[in-house]
Amino acid sequence: MVSTKGLVPITRSFLASYYDNYPFSPLSSDVSRLTDQIFAMATTDLLKDSPPTQGESLLVQEAERQPPHKVDENMWKNREQIEEILFMLEPTHWPRASTVEDAELVSLLGRLQENFKSTLSTLESFQAKNSEFVFNTVMTYMPQDFRGTIIRQQRDRSERNKQAAIDALISSGGSIRDKYALLWEQQMERRRQLAELGSATGVYKTLMKYLVGVPEVLMDFIRQINDDQGPMEEQRQRYGPPLYSLTKMAHSIRLFLSLLWGRLETSKLQKNQVVILEEAADVYTSEFQRFIKFIGEVFTNSPFFITAEDAGTLSIRKDDDYKEISVPAGSAHEDIGFSVECTNLSGEKTLILPYQRYEANQGNFCTCVPGYYKLIWDNSYSSFFKKVLRYKVDCIPPVVDSVSID
Repeated sequence: MVSTKGLVPITRSFLASYYDNYPFSPLSSDVSRLTDQIFAMATTDLLKDSPPTQGESLLVQEAERQPPHKVDENMWKNREQIEEILFMLEPTHWPRASTVEDAELVSLLGRLQENFKSTLSTLESFQAKNSEFVFNTVMTYMPQDFRGTIIRQQRDRSERNKQAAIDALISSGGSIRDKYALLWEQQMERRRQLAELGSATGVYKTLMKYLVGVPEVLMDFIRQINDDQGPMEEQRQRYGPPLYSLTKMAHSIRLFLSLLWGRLETSKLQKNQVVILEEAADVYTSEFQRFIKFIGEVFTNSPFFITAEDAGTLSIRKDDDYKEISVPAGSAHEDIGFSVECTNLSGEKTLILPYQRYEANQGNFCTCVPGYYKLIWDNSYSSFFKKVLRYKVDCIPPVVDSVSID
């Protein structure tokens, strides 16, 4: 069991500094250009004389929609689109080859199929390695006895059940869309389990009674790592935009192929359509694999825990007459229940800030009327972990415009 003494979970500010060492070279300008072109070809040229079916309208809507915010959700979206593209590139789904031009198209589609297969393999490998890396790293901080074994067994059993559910869905004729809807649901379940483990709630409430010796800093890490405004938000802000562009491109390629395949029986494939499809597929697969290779290196080298000094937990000012310890906003690595009540000069009580669990960098509020303000902290939701509360309240008087006197 690796010691966590003196360590705290990574913070967003630390990750910002860490990511400064890993700038991502911008995507090729061809990504946005080809995304626009192939989407226009799909929605303008192919739908001009043939209105979309209900299923095709859904694909158009998905291609128009903004990509999701979370990095891992975009990874699953790209994986789904790649698999859909590969389904259409299977020889049994190719357009009929009856002319020399068709034969050349078949040759091209075979090459594109291999490129997408390679990209899918790269993405699957990245996801599997990243999942194992996170889990194994967490386990190095767990007691190396029956307690760690319980966690591993719980995880292995859960993963087997998830895979069995996927296999059953496919065996029953479920679509690729159905498969990835279930995969994402399972991914969200993994997140919930991490949060429950970190907060000692849900299925882990009883288990945690026996996990005496598990570092609290580890519980803090796995509880907060996937929060919407947690450390990973810095990753989304830094590396999300290029991934979002690739997600939109994958949707557009899939949309174009789907509409094209459905209309080749009644219309002739245009040369410019083949050229744009080939260029878009080549740019997408090469740029996506470049992004995956880059982000895999970033994830592998990223620390989970840092020293309190590195996190800027305490800033100490010394003076001859006094010693002041201040805690910067956001440097305490816990959440806490917090609310604010106001009793005005007439004795009426008003809830200014509703009760909610807040991170340490939250809690600023503005007063509306003169009166007595009650700040309430609450830790009753935590069954196992006490909190050390440090706070500072500044009451800033309102600014009154000066009145000029003639």
